[in-house]
Amino acid sequence: MASDDAAPGPGLTDAARHALRQVAAMMIPASAEYRVPGADDELVFADMLRSTGRDTAAIARALADLDARAGGSFAGLDAARREAVAGEWRAAASPDFILLQRLVLQCYYRDDRVMRSLDMEPRPPFPKGHVVEQGDWSLLDPVRKRARMWRDAP
Repeated sequence: MASDDAAPGPGLTDAARHALRQVAAMMIPASAEYRVPGADDELVFADMLRSTGRDTAAIARALADLDARAGGSFAGLDAARREAVAGEWRAAASPDFILLQRLVLQCYYRDDRVMRSLDMEPRPPFPKGHVVEQGDWSLLDPVRKRARMWRDAP
């Protein structure tokens, strides 16, 4: 991966990767009860680093924002202060933060161990697809009753 002084585009700095790993661990800790790794697990985290792709700059901005809120290195804070800063960061919900959150969740839920813990076959969803049980469609009624929130394409 990139060195500490690397530009955000080609990869994340060591400090950014360390902060990302801390955030991932906070979002999804390991569970002995369900026998699943945390999102900071070596395999899951390696998948995250491979998956940043075109979003690397946005992920780097989100982590820089987190460090700024921490007044320095987020990863270097004690656990209680890290939790407080992360809570403030989460409440701000910037688009870059939401992108980072999606990265963590996406990589975590495509890990074979996690899929097995959910009693799902660890495979891509296509071409076979996954069966989704029918639910109560009336739960969508409040959404259907909303005013139109979009405009037609030209």
